[in-house]
Amino acid sequence: MFDLGALELELAGTIYAGKLHFLPVTGSTNSDAMAAARHGAPHGSVYFADQQTAGRGRGDHAWHSAAGEGLYVSALLRPELSPASLPLVPLTAGLAAANAIRSATGLEIDLRWPNDLLIGPRKTGGILVEAQTQSRPESNRVAFVVVGIGINVHQRDFEPGLATPATSLDLELGHVFGQRIGRQALLARLLKSLEREGRGLLDPAGRASIPARVEAASSWVRGRSIEVHGPREYTGTTEGLDEHGFLLVRTSDGVVQVQTGGIREKTAVSS
Repeated sequence: MFDLGALELELAGTIYAGKLHFLPVTGSTNSDAMAAARHGAPHGSVYFADQQTAGRGRGDHAWHSAAGEGLYVSALLRPELSPASLPLVPLTAGLAAANAIRSATGLEIDLRWPNDLLIGPRKTGGILVEAQTQSRPESNRVAFVVVGIGINVHQRDFEPGLATPATSLDLELGHVFGQRIGRQALLARLLKSLEREGRGLLDPAGRASIPARVEAASSWVRGRSIEVHGPREYTGTTEGLDEHGFLLVRTSDGVVQVQTGGIREKTAVSS
């Protein structure tokens, strides 16, 4: 379990101070945050749980969220941001999560566009961003953004048949430390990192640097043979990110801009 008093002290002076909301069990922290946002919850509100019974990933994929095993957290933000910048938000969250995990464990995190946290070929976390624009069309502003992050921390076993093999921080570090990683310390680092990255997202120069920073932190966004799964399917080689954070893939028909969907390693075809 979490010590809310200690966590509040750790986050004093941040945008999250006094806005922590913990439930031992909930359906989905993202759903909790979205509902609270629609009822006027303030910028910096955080919703986290020890267990989710209906955890969600992108594309309505289920996110297994066993009690006490992982970090399940959603942050509600009300940034001065245009809808055109929303594709950069999951990339920003990925940078924040990678920095937090690295600082807490020393592990290097690979970012698989647009929302996966990997250690080598294995997935240890994911990001789900949901947003709502302001009701006045002339405002051209985002009303709120919910950034949901799930990280496998203590898990030792995973459901069979996952599209990407899974791992946890404990599994990756067990042979080094022989002890469990503290979820509370990781949560504090994650929220602080998200706040820092969020400030950069609001700065034009910082926003413009995000695609290049993600490319530097990812083995997936340039020179990788991949399959795109989504509304349209492609195979090709990744050629980086454009200024909006969309993935560029060179296919047999030329370079295409991938705005939605996910990517996987290209499956070898037997001769």
